Amino acid sequence: MAWNEPGKGGQDKDPWGNKGGRDQGPPDLDEAIRNVSRRLGGIFGGSGGSGASSGGFSAGIIGLVLVVAVIVWALSGFYTIREAERGVVLRFGAYHEEVQPGLHWRPVFIDDYIAVDVSTTQSMPSRGNMLTRDENVVRVEMEVQFRVVDPRAFLFSVPDPYDTLKQATDSALRYVVGHARMDDVLSEGREQVRQDTWKELEKIIENYGIGITIRDVNFQNARPPQQVRDAFDDAVAAREDEERIINKARAYAREKEPQARGHVERMLEEAEGYKQKVTLEAQGEVAQFEQMLPQYQAAPEVTRSRLYIEMMQSVLSNTSKVLVDVEGGNNIMYLPLEKMMQQRDNARSPSSGTPPMVIDSSVSDNAYPEVNGRTVRDQGFRQGRN
Repeated sequence: MAWNEPGKGGQDKDPWGNKGGRDQGPPDLDEAIRNVSRRLGGIFGGSGGSGASSGGFSAGIIGLVLVVAVIVWALSGFYTIREAERGVVLRFGAYHEEVQPGLHWRPVFIDDYIAVDVSTTQSMPSRGNMLTRDENVVRVEMEVQFRVVDPRAFLFSVPDPYDTLKQATDSALRYVVGHARMDDVLSEGREQVRQDTWKELEKIIENYGIGITIRDVNFQNARPPQQVRDAFDDAVAAREDEERIINKARAYAREKEPQARGHVERMLEEAEGYKQKVTLEAQGEVAQFEQMLPQYQAAPEVTRSRLYIEMMQSVLSNTSKVLVDVEGGNNIMYLPLEKMMQQRDNARSPSSGTPPMVIDSSVSDNAYPEVNGRTVRDQGFRQGRN
């Protein structure tokens, strides 16, 4: 009879073999387990009967546990290495291989792995009170930036690579500071101290072979002892002011020097032009004199009079003086009043450069020159201003 069919005599029978229905308690746990074991025994080849039922139950449970364990063991062996990392696989605790980024599988309890970051630049500070070459104590702070390049060496060369790097940095820094003066550490020689510390640190870690490379060494701060800190701060400020003033003077020199050179070049060019002008004028005067000399030798009086008249014409043509021949009694005096009034108006204006002229009439006739045997005399009038 099937387990879910109604029983004889109208009595119900539940799936666990109990009769009576509602008044019965919960089903027997042992009976339920036996039912499950019988079913599993049938699956794994068990036979019927009470003795065979117990053996089938045990074999079924063990088989199921083994299957589940194998599945869990296989699934737990998958792991992922990120892009910035490299995986170091250990087999029974010893180095086995190095794997690249991606999805990998390992047999659990046999292999293990360690992911090492090989792309990120890490930093490690170092600080302490140190003695300089001139027997002064300074407190120096420095930061080392490094990156892992060999994961296997980084993990297995030394017990603690970070502590090894810290000790190496402290040793290199103390060595360099101990061979430098205090002024070099505090002010002007900081860059040299940084470079020397970098070189010394690379030399030390090369002997350890810890699989890292130094990317940079930053000299963060260096301070003198508290007792003399104020004096050193003043000294540093004075050096900074000195550098600032020197840089300002150099900038001023770079600005003024081209201007001075240009001024010198201009003066040299003007001097050269003036030299050529004077030379050419002198040569022209010499040529003119050489042309005039034969004429003067042929007629000295005529040539002298002509030269005098030409000179007086060139001199008196720009003045407002009036020349009157007073020796001839029959001559009529003529004064160019219109031109004189125009010259007076020009003298009043600020743009006029002609100064007022006073002609003294008390000068004797002998003081005036002769032109063609006649005495030239200025009339005694004054060109005034209103």
